[in-house]
Amino acid sequence: MNLYGTATPPRPAQSISSSDSPLDSQIGDFGPASLYSSAIAESRLSPDQASQSTAGNSAPSVPAACLGCRGKHLKCDGNTPCARCVSSASECVYVASRRGYKGPRRGTAPNPNKRHASSSPDASGGGDIIPNGQGPGPGPGPESCPMLLGASVAPGLTSTAFTGPATNGSAATGGAPGGGGAPFLSAAASMNHLQLYRHPPFANPLDAVQHGAPIGPVASIPDKCFDSFYYHYHAAHPFILPKEHLYRHMRETGQKLEHLITAMRYVGSLFLDAGPVRASYLDEALRLCHSPITPKDGFLVQALLLLVVALDGSCQQDKARELLADAERTAIEIGLNTRDFAAINGRGVPVLEESWRRTWWDLYVCDGMIAGVHRITNFYLYDATVISSLPALPCEEAEYLSGNIPHPMYLEDFDDQLFSGEDRPFSSFAYRIAAIRNLGRFMRCPPIMFPQDENLTKLDAHLTNWRLHLPPSKRDPIDKNCAPDEMLFQAHFITTACTIMLHQPHSQLDASPARSVNSCAPYRAVPTGDAFNIHTLHTITAACDISKMITYAVPLQHHTHFFTCVITMASIVHLSRWALYFIQDEDDLREQIRLSIGALSKLSAIWKAAATACGQVKGVAQEIYRAKKAAQLTPAFWIGFTQAEMINSLNVDDNVMSEIDSMLSAVTSAPQ
Repeated sequence: MNLYGTATPPRPAQSISSSDSPLDSQIGDFGPASLYSSAIAESRLSPDQASQSTAGNSAPSVPAACLGCRGKHLKCDGNTPCARCVSSASECVYVASRRGYKGPRRGTAPNPNKRHASSSPDASGGGDIIPNGQGPGPGPGPESCPMLLGASVAPGLTSTAFTGPATNGSAATGGAPGGGGAPFLSAAASMNHLQLYRHPPFANPLDAVQHGAPIGPVASIPDKCFDSFYYHYHAAHPFILPKEHLYRHMRETGQKLEHLITAMRYVGSLFLDAGPVRASYLDEALRLCHSPITPKDGFLVQALLLLVVALDGSCQQDKARELLADAERTAIEIGLNTRDFAAINGRGVPVLEESWRRTWWDLYVCDGMIAGVHRITNFYLYDATVISSLPALPCEEAEYLSGNIPHPMYLEDFDDQLFSGEDRPFSSFAYRIAAIRNLGRFMRCPPIMFPQDENLTKLDAHLTNWRLHLPPSKRDPIDKNCAPDEMLFQAHFITTACTIMLHQPHSQLDASPARSVNSCAPYRAVPTGDAFNIHTLHTITAACDISKMITYAVPLQHHTHFFTCVITMASIVHLSRWALYFIQDEDDLREQIRLSIGALSKLSAIWKAAATACGQVKGVAQEIYRAKKAAQLTPAFWIGFTQAEMINSLNVDDNVMSEIDSMLSAVTSAPQ
């Protein structure tokens, strides 16, 4: 029968092809797709249509189904015992009606979600079949299907209403030749009236089909790594085309972009338990990027840049710097840093043109961050071009992801906005670029030997102006929809890190206690003093601001790995303060240190550099703790303390160190 009650000739199971139904290749073990699809379609019929469908069905019905077959939603032959129970050596039990049911069988665990026997059954339900075919019994309650709670069968929709035409020996669930309809199809009908799931929605293919959700095979490891890249990493360095636009470009141009796709999979595998596949992706990406047949274009720069950031976070900094030099050289050779590159190579597609602009500017930012946190390279791209010829500034992230690219603006527009009188909004990416330019100014400044140096004052003015002229919508790293804004987050921590690098050498915090924390940058001595000065205040305030950024309601793993080095930088300041003989807000300071260690411990699950920094910060914290404990043995240490203050100080120290140890107990080895 079709949906209109018209008789249609049965179709043999061998004739099912992928063109018949989109579900035919996805049904799995649920039987022939034609029977399955027709059953789902009939589950949406009205009672009159269902009765017409039943009337045209010539297949004999089974008078009863045993509890074993009914619970598994399998077809039962109605014998005592049935064939399935005989073959599985199971107890074959028939129940006349659920209405008089008093509870579960002996030996079964109670179900806390089961409705009580006092619940009123649906009086309008269809009739059950009593054992041995002695006639219809009372209508089934909602518990007729053990997978559903609170679901009642619509009037006229009984299990026989779904007895579809089955070819000889090919019942829906593999039943006996010539068998009737599958009991599990009655559950499909009652799902239209479903009130409560025992399992989550779409927990099985039947639920997914009933609710219109697609069924597909389990994703492969390459697909998981590819999707992981977009989910975990793309927002931190958003220069790759959005997923749907990347697919479209590859389809329209025929480019496979194997080097780029493999690099994306490698980065995505860092966030998964990918096993040996991760190393193979890295090796393959490096081979393809250095292959002579790989074209030198913007996609090669993108692949190299992905590998640069990932290898830097995996403590392969020498290899990362080598690839960074390759990426910079290639970008300059192809003219990626010029204003016309995006239009010439964008194929007239605005989102592709925006991707090329973002690729240059993200390379520019990463070059600056690597130079700033490691203090080894010199921010080569800062001097590589003239401002008037640079590409346009990137747009907002939501505009890029949607493909609605606005008319671009340029860096000179950003610099002149205060004096031109034009009130034009700039993207978070633009403020990120402005922050890294301040870092470039700091790195190009001659050595500042004295706190009174005018260069220090000039650089401090740039950093302060960046903060002062932020529009209200950019003062917190969230967008207008209250969603995390990673570009603005990076802009803020770059500016804060610049403040520490500028003022810490002239502060009066002795950095020698934290000299072993050199995972990101080599140790630099800072002389101590008898009293705190203004540079010390700048340094401490900036370190506290970084600790505050750890508390933002954003998963730490979604930030760029460079945030690891910024946390480490703040930890050095906190440890230097804690090493002092006595400070008033020591309890708060210890919380800051514990916060830094916890964040580094969390990031160490992905980035090996974070695991190294975490171990170093923890080691320094333990050394300072032991030194303070030794000082407490001296009676002069406790002068001015009450007995209660002494006990409280000892207890707090022990609690802090025990919690630090427990936080790091899981960090036994860094990710490979």
